[in-house]
Amino acid sequence: MAILKVQGLIKTFKDVQALDNVSFEFEKGILSFLGPSGCGKTTLLRSIAGLEVPDAGAISIADQVQTSVEDGILVPPYARKIGFVFQNYALWPHMTVYSNVAFGLKLRKLGKEEIKRKVLAALELVGLQGREERYPSQLSGGQQQRVALARSLALEPRLILLDEPLSNLDAKLREEMRVEIRKLIKKVGISALYVTHDQEEAFTISDAVIVMEAGKILQYAAPDDIYNHPAHSFVASFIGHAMLMDARIVTLQGSDCLVTVPEFNGATLVLPAPKQGAAGDACKIVIRTTEIRLSNEKFPEGTDNVLEGLMTSREHRGGLLDHRVQVGSKEIVVTSHKLCPLIRFNGDGGKTFLSIDKSAISIIVDP
Repeated sequence: MAILKVQGLIKTFKDVQALDNVSFEFEKGILSFLGPSGCGKTTLLRSIAGLEVPDAGAISIADQVQTSVEDGILVPPYARKIGFVFQNYALWPHMTVYSNVAFGLKLRKLGKEEIKRKVLAALELVGLQGREERYPSQLSGGQQQRVALARSLALEPRLILLDEPLSNLDAKLREEMRVEIRKLIKKVGISALYVTHDQEEAFTISDAVIVMEAGKILQYAAPDDIYNHPAHSFVASFIGHAMLMDARIVTLQGSDCLVTVPEFNGATLVLPAPKQGAAGDACKIVIRTTEIRLSNEKFPEGTDNVLEGLMTSREHRGGLLDHRVQVGSKEIVVTSHKLCPLIRFNGDGGKTFLSIDKSAISIIVDP
């Protein structure tokens, strides 16, 4: 049974199409909505929560219809048995941690002892036991985030929705919290929807990712599939550390495909064959630059996809090093750690040889 089913959602704000016939099913686990600002991901999340009313479409949670524009069904947010963690946490500043977490339980008119049991259990789950009488202003940003999570978890939702919950935290705390949130959700055993514009965050937290742009779903897959096999040009350009280039298929040879790349002075590259396409078709190739090997000495005969270029600069960024190499009319930026075995280069410039393993290249055939 799918925990969530979305069918044909359409939502327009004045002349902006926020959701353009969005449909998908989600079985269980953690699903992220990933995309740039204005792509429709928060509108989709709020529609699932019942906070936005779509112009068309239907939403079911655990096989129960929550929204159906055609049938006139709109279950209010409080009756959907979901938890919602807002971007700004939405904590009551005049209430203690205990009262904030108990707020939703009191609205459900539960008994005092049951409320106490659920609140304390939720606070222990997020590591805030002993802080029941503190106020939000007395907590760090990470602790406030945990209170917001505890408030949702205390309601024992069948689905928890998180709208960019880490955007107000500093970079180091964000890294820590994304791991903690995943562990916590897995420990509780519920499913979650997570909105973010941060690719690294989505890939760290999620079992599956939906990439959106202009109100449409461009790809819905596991993080590794999206990284290794982007299905759309926008997905390839949005996912970091990759280079998108125009190419043309020369021939298909079993499981391999040969393409020519004009920007690489017409060089021919070999890569895994696409599921569709034929010789002569225009296409785009995606090269994951973190997987390129560099050397100021020639690679052995038979090495995949060797190109010759000119190292124009090397820039240090703390523990990372950016190598800028000009190949034909294209500048390639290869980012590596200082001791990366893929980089064998002495000096700061001069002739450079690149080797791109065919597994580091994927292809998108133009429709």
